[in-house]
Amino acid sequence: MSLTADLTSADLNEIRRSALGAADPLGVAADLANAAGSGRLADPRDAGLALVLAAEIAESRTKLDAALRYVDGALDAYGERDDSPAAAARALRARILFRAGRGDEANASVEPLRPLLTRYPDAAAYVTAALAAGDRARDAEKWLTEAVQQVLADRGAVEPADTDDADDAGVLFFLLQQRHRLRHALGLPHDTHDNLAERLETRLTNAGARSAAAPAEDLVFWQRPEFDRLVTQTDAYGSTWDEHRARLENELVRRAGAGRTDLALLPGSAGGLIAQAGAGGDPVSAENRAGYALTLSTGAARISWPPERNAACWCGSGFKYKKCCLPRSRG
Repeated sequence: MSLTADLTSADLNEIRRSALGAADPLGVAADLANAAGSGRLADPRDAGLALVLAAEIAESRTKLDAALRYVDGALDAYGERDDSPAAAARALRARILFRAGRGDEANASVEPLRPLLTRYPDAAAYVTAALAAGDRARDAEKWLTEAVQQVLADRGAVEPADTDDADDAGVLFFLLQQRHRLRHALGLPHDTHDNLAERLETRLTNAGARSAAAPAEDLVFWQRPEFDRLVTQTDAYGSTWDEHRARLENELVRRAGAGRTDLALLPGSAGGLIAQAGAGGDPVSAENRAGYALTLSTGAARISWPPERNAACWCGSGFKYKKCCLPRSRG
């Protein structure tokens, strides 16, 4: 699609899904920022959304100065708004600051977001991603635990009332799910809240509900050049690129069979993983890999799945899906 026309919210959502597949994603980010600044948005109120998207694209390419400039523009556009999109932009700014090595500023930005965990369902994801970028995954687990306890106390219950849909569970469902997968990534043992998270998710899945909090750990995709940079350091993503792609295809098929929708892969970059670790950190440690997955899960980059059988395969091989990764789930 052309970025010369006035961009609608639907256009921005389409760019969010396809940005990293563009020939020049950083050019797309610059065009989005220009559109927001020059009045080329169908709805001027989408300026914050366009600039956040530009920031996420720049961050995914480790262009952190540009990402910070774009997200600052988004916050200016949001002004005094006190809703979840504005809060998510503040969390994104903290995440970028962490990745840029500006920890003191990042911590000052992320701390005021803590009360939002019990206000907005998606706050659990974007606050956790910001903390994970600052090597504060264990702090994130503590924040989520305390938020769960607060919501349960406000309900006057030990666990949610029997419910068959996410609307009844509200913020609690997303807190439980985010906490559950973070504890899994940290290698922590199951506790009563983890058990509750699994019971509630099973109940929702059986009812045909869609979970917007699908775990990200097993959906990070490394294109061939990026995979080759990592394989000498870890086989956590597969010992060969074929094995890596087969794992992903099988995981996506499994989730689809469990009733998940809007499935997508999260394209990673070796540079992004290294930046996530920070100076002196181990890029391929389990905790860093989990933190990077959490960061990607709240970003703009997505590769929608599944493609049409005769369309180009999601892995970028250039072959048709039916001749490339589709058969990998049948092996």
